[in-house]
Amino acid sequence: MAIAGYLASIFIGISLGLIGGGGSILTVPVLVYLFHMDAILATVYSLFIVGTTSVAGSFSYFKRGLVHIKAVVVFGIPSTISVFLTRAYIVPAIPQHVFSIGSFTLTKGILLLLLFAVLMIFAAYGMIKKDKKASEETSQIQSFNYPLMLVVGTVVGILTGLVGAGGGFLIIPALVNFMGLPMKKAIGTSLVIIAINSLAGFLFSLSHIIILWAFILNITGLAIIGILAGSYISTKIDGRKLKPAFGWFVLVMGIYIILKETLL
Repeated sequence: MAIAGYLASIFIGISLGLIGGGGSILTVPVLVYLFHMDAILATVYSLFIVGTTSVAGSFSYFKRGLVHIKAVVVFGIPSTISVFLTRAYIVPAIPQHVFSIGSFTLTKGILLLLLFAVLMIFAAYGMIKKDKKASEETSQIQSFNYPLMLVVGTVVGILTGLVGAGGGFLIIPALVNFMGLPMKKAIGTSLVIIAINSLAGFLFSLSHIIILWAFILNITGLAIIGILAGSYISTKIDGRKLKPAFGWFVLVMGIYIILKETLL
């Protein structure tokens, strides 16, 4: 299973490089089911892996001028504040034993995994559905919808803080629909926002856990190799063509997690 986990780590990076999101949503399941890590600890490790990998992947987009700094600021401020508040107050406030029904006990770890699975299903829907607006490589710059951007930024920050996912599936449509960014610029901008949110969330969590640095750096190194490969492939292949297939995979994984944690 460990070998499968290391291979999956490369795939996480490739998907981030190709479509600017989605890969981060696989990190926690990889850590939990392939490396048998506690779900709560996995969300913290995921923040570091996703954040560092996104930093590496964003360099090529910076070089090509495909990062919108204003969007990073508009998204970054509310989302980073939300990450901090979530890691500092919401996650610690969740009890270890939430409730029991018959033989089923909902623990904090299972609750986070179920939230993650629901998030995966929503992300999968966003990847599978056809969005004509998002499919256009060039679009006219619209007036920024600041209220909606702030709301989405806050939601992304809460999700990142709760389950360790970057939220690219929310960020990219928002950048395209509310700011009129071309898809490739939205992907590059998304990577920077994911990097800021995830690394901030990791730093906010350091006082609560012990980090196995050798392990986490190995996983991160493989994911970075994947994202560099994915970024290169994105210059040759349109990652959007692969997005629906990846969305179906994420959907199956989300359903599997729900079934495994509740029925199996």
